[in-house]
Amino acid sequence: MALVAWPAASAAQTPSSWFGSWSLNIARSTYDPGPPPYKRATYTIEPWGTDGMRVSYDMVHPRGGVTHLEWQGRIDGKDYPLQGIDAFVTYAYNQVSPGVYETIVKMGGRVAAKSSITLSPDGQTMTTTTKGVDSGGRAVVTVTVYERR
Repeated sequence: MALVAWPAASAAQTPSSWFGSWSLNIARSTYDPGPPPYKRATYTIEPWGTDGMRVSYDMVHPRGGVTHLEWQGRIDGKDYPLQGIDAFVTYAYNQVSPGVYETIVKMGGRVAAKSSITLSPDGQTMTTTTKGVDSGGRAVVTVTVYERR
């Protein structure tokens, strides 16, 4: 994720090009430090309300454990809780510039990571670059590449 200036919190409509199902392409993704935390991952983005989105995440871990998470909210800079995890985690989406979006991830009210999200011109690849710090205080940078299913 590129660290960007904090934009003013103004509501933006969820791009309809985001709607659909997406699969993680692990070969095109990078994890520093590695290894990848998932063997497989998919998410589905669908409309929620008049201008929001609902995201369902399904992940299979390397040893076979499965995680299902859900999030619903708007691109308005406000914190919306992530469901399906014991910790209090929120995501806040902002539009940074045309076609570029930022997500602020908070754990317990403190910023844990920032992500930049872009969609390829053909609408078939969504790339998220995330920078944060792990529980040991080490910097973590991931670039995840999801492809439309």
